[in-house]
Amino acid sequence: MNNPGNATIEHLIRWAEGQSLVRAMLLTSSRAVPHAPVDVFSDYDVILVLRDIQPFFKDRTWLEAFGRVLVIYRDPLIIEGGLERSAYVTQYESGLKIDFSLWPVELLKRIASEPQLPDEFDAGYRVLLDKDGLTNGLKPPAYRGYIPAPPTETIYQEVVESFFLDATYVAKFLWRDDMLAAKHLLDYAMKQESLRLMLEWHMEIDHQWSVKPGPYGRWLKRWLRADLWAELESTFTGAGLEANWEALFKTIDLFRKAAQEVGEHLGFAYPTDLEVRVVAYLEKVKHLDPKTDSFN
Repeated sequence: MNNPGNATIEHLIRWAEGQSLVRAMLLTSSRAVPHAPVDVFSDYDVILVLRDIQPFFKDRTWLEAFGRVLVIYRDPLIIEGGLERSAYVTQYESGLKIDFSLWPVELLKRIASEPQLPDEFDAGYRVLLDKDGLTNGLKPPAYRGYIPAPPTETIYQEVVESFFLDATYVAKFLWRDDMLAAKHLLDYAMKQESLRLMLEWHMEIDHQWSVKPGPYGRWLKRWLRADLWAELESTFTGAGLEANWEALFKTIDLFRKAAQEVGEHLGFAYPTDLEVRVVAYLEKVKHLDPKTDSFN
């Protein structure tokens, strides 16, 4: 059976061979990692190494070479170390998605000369085309890019404090019956920004700091201990006021369990007193008369 991924890569190579400004082309992310799980929606993360990025930045019509564009996001022009770069995140009507990074030749030369690969390359890369030997100095990937490192105690404590500060905002918005704001703080700030980090650290401890959680924690279900994942699922709910109060306290229960176990493994003290005082505050807010003009 034909492999549509191979067909796309062949199309990319044929196209790049005919573009004089394209001097090299590399594939990164999951499609560049041997035996990585990919599916029909897996992106193609492509770095175009260009003699001049401006023509590709200013004119979008070249993107149509790979199909009819459904929707697109273009990065602004970014200047780092005196070098310009940009990117096009491109979703095609066919279901194909290609994220094109536009790099100047000098940027690839700089990376090839460095003693250590950046995470993007160390996570895995494939050279699809190199007209000028620009990639000759690139080190081979160790496939460890984007694997979290153990946190310092300072970072651990900051995550705990941020989590409980956000909890007070959730309580305030629930008391006001401001569900949109409460859901944002509960499901994004508390869960994605703090709880997810703690669960990723827990996952890494269980797997000796060797697995990748993926963006937004998309691989957590695969690697996280089953009871923790089940508790995480139970913290999500709809728009009911009482259900969201319950979800808030379930989120705190899960955070406590994960943070205590992470802290015990890494030798960090979990601030139990902070949690006790915050939970007491949340309970007070929950039972506060909606028409009161005093917190006491």
